[in-house]
Amino acid sequence: MDPDRALEILKDQACSEEVIDHAKAVAEKSVEIAENISDRSGKVDVELIKIGALLHDIGRSRTHGIPHGVEGGRILREIGLEEFARFAENHLGAGITGEEAEKLGLPERDYLPNSLEEKIVTYADNLVRGHEFQTYEQALKELRGELGPEHPSIERFRKIHNEIKKLGGIRQ
Repeated sequence: MDPDRALEILKDQACSEEVIDHAKAVAEKSVEIAENISDRSGKVDVELIKIGALLHDIGRSRTHGIPHGVEGGRILREIGLEEFARFAENHLGAGITGEEAEKLGLPERDYLPNSLEEKIVTYADNLVRGHEFQTYEQALKELRGELGPEHPSIERFRKIHNEIKKLGGIRQ
């Protein structure tokens, strides 16, 4: 899929300009990370990441709450874009376990990023506030402030950061 088509889909679904600007920034950061990894190992699908990042918040066209991930997956499946649904469903925080999902009122199942592509988009989403980039340290501090210092997502975010760093996705 062409990135322009992904942006059209966001507009067709009535995503706000703020959501679209955020999606563009997440896509930019995701592609930067993916290209760094590709330069080193070639083990990542940069085009899939670009479109997945653009569409990850499509559920915000319906709600800005935690269920926007599940709603985004539903929307993407309804319009025949199954291959991108997991980007929407699994990007919240650093993923949500089935137990956490139940407590949050979501359908009980794991919403954890599994593929490297999903992890890159999840990671990049945490590095973008609105459409502004922040460092890993700033994102970690913000996540601790939102969720609490002992929340399991903190450790999941650290693990994703370390995996991406080890693969060469982060250049200082």
